Amino acid sequence: MDSSCFSVGLTRRLLPWLAIFAVSAAGAQGAVQVPTVQIQARAVSTGFEIDGVIQPVKQSVVSAQTSGRLVTRLVTMGDRVKAGQLLATIDDRETAVGVQRSQAQVAQSEAELRNAQANYERTKELQAKGFVSKAALDMAETQFKGAQAGREQASAGARQSALSQGYTRVTAPYDGWVLQIHVEAGDLAVPGKPIVTVYAPQPLRAVVQVPASRADATSQASQIEVQLGSEWVTPVARSAMPSADPVSQTVEWRLELSPKVTQNLLPGQQVRVRFVGGQANRMVVPAAAVLRRGELTAVYVAADKGFVLRAVRLGADHGADGIEIVAGLKAGDRVAVDSIKAGLAGAVAAQR
Repeated sequence: MDSSCFSVGLTRRLLPWLAIFAVSAAGAQGAVQVPTVQIQARAVSTGFEIDGVIQPVKQSVVSAQTSGRLVTRLVTMGDRVKAGQLLATIDDRETAVGVQRSQAQVAQSEAELRNAQANYERTKELQAKGFVSKAALDMAETQFKGAQAGREQASAGARQSALSQGYTRVTAPYDGWVLQIHVEAGDLAVPGKPIVTVYAPQPLRAVVQVPASRADATSQASQIEVQLGSEWVTPVARSAMPSADPVSQTVEWRLELSPKVTQNLLPGQQVRVRFVGGQANRMVVPAAAVLRRGELTAVYVAADKGFVLRAVRLGADHGADGIEIVAGLKAGDRVAVDSIKAGLAGAVAAQR
């Protein structure tokens, strides 16, 4: 007999026995064994981590202080500037007219002062010789003092006009970098309208918006650290705003950083901030035990036969310590460590 025909016939005869063996093997393997953990309140850290952003301590929006058309803009975003460097110029024709008018008023007041002073001196000499009355001397003295006041007023007007003309030259308040440009040449400048934003590269700080619900945890934090690369550093100073934002319900924390550790940081860069707290008793489960399906959060609780899916309300994430369970479980419940395996058909709690 051909060997190939013999093999086919043997396979057909053994096929029922192979099926029985496969079923027996599946039964021998048994149900999926899923490790569990018993829920008990235990001590966990009350600290937490949150994202923050790097900001310059010195950042200024340089605005116009006079009205006029912007003639030139001499810097662009990213330019390095020195204190007093010219950033932009505003049309100064109107202020130049004001300077000329004030200078003319100063010249007129000085002429009136010289005339009043000469009249006062002559009147004083004549009164000493008895040629004029005391009233005439008093009148001459009053005119002289009035002329002095007029000159002071004209001088003040001249200084004010010079200041107004100086406002047409927008300069950098300190050494730094141009962060943002708000206008272009030809735009109309009015008092208070932003021209450019500049910032000093040092010092820098980390700013973090902490949820108001975490106010207790932040106030009880024994230490605050900022992650810069792979290193956690301690701020040289820290402060929290005295009120919460009414919309986002967050409190702003400002963490001043040493210039030694911020050489390679840029404004706007994201960092991680850690509030190191004490210890508190909380019911927690491993992160892998939590099943998330849309807005549903649940865990598999060991029952007499397999597992039962139970919805829970989560609290704070304590990292390696696990996720806090606020509601849905009680002490003594056994929860599947692997929520994926626990959801398989026939899954049972592993024997301890």
